[in-house]
Amino acid sequence: MTRIYAVWPFVAAMAVTVVASNILVQYPFSHLGLGEILTWGAFTYPAAFLINDLTNRRFGPVAARRVVLVGFALAVLLSIWLATPRIALASGTAFLSAQLLDTAVFNRLRGDAWWRAPLISTLIGSVLDTVLFFSIAFAGVFAFLDTGLGLSDGSLAFEVPLLGFGAMVPLWFSLALGDFGVKILVGLAMLVPYRGILAITQPAEAAG
Repeated sequence: MTRIYAVWPFVAAMAVTVVASNILVQYPFSHLGLGEILTWGAFTYPAAFLINDLTNRRFGPVAARRVVLVGFALAVLLSIWLATPRIALASGTAFLSAQLLDTAVFNRLRGDAWWRAPLISTLIGSVLDTVLFFSIAFAGVFAFLDTGLGLSDGSLAFEVPLLGFGAMVPLWFSLALGDFGVKILVGLAMLVPYRGILAITQPAEAAG
């Protein structure tokens, strides 16, 4: 069995990553005219998949799920305080679902080429995370929870060109697609530190 103190650094890293992302997702990335496409949270959240995959690779899926569950609890509690209740609920639902899916997919593919498990699990997990988070956090049907992004009710429902140049869609939908695109790019970049850390560590014995 994996000793609990061995995974606490991963738990702490997970909680910090998710709380930071919950705060940053409330702020559009206003540079380069991307304010209707992107939020700052897209740049930080993919680190959660890196942490999950490294935990899974070193200690196994049981330990990875423990990190997800403890990190989830800490992140939601801190997010209620630092973000908004609606953001906390959206983040908690999306995070738990996506990270547990990531754990299962990664574990199934862990025997393949070193890059396949983290890449595919991150891609699949990011899809689920984006759909759940933006639907709950910003779609009008959940407006009774709170306003999200500090904007007035319905302000995220007004339409903008999709990704800045396509068909007219609600702002939150355009933000979701933009964030997803950046998550994938950052997820690909995360393969570099994943490979580097993998090269200097070995799976712990009796992982679990």
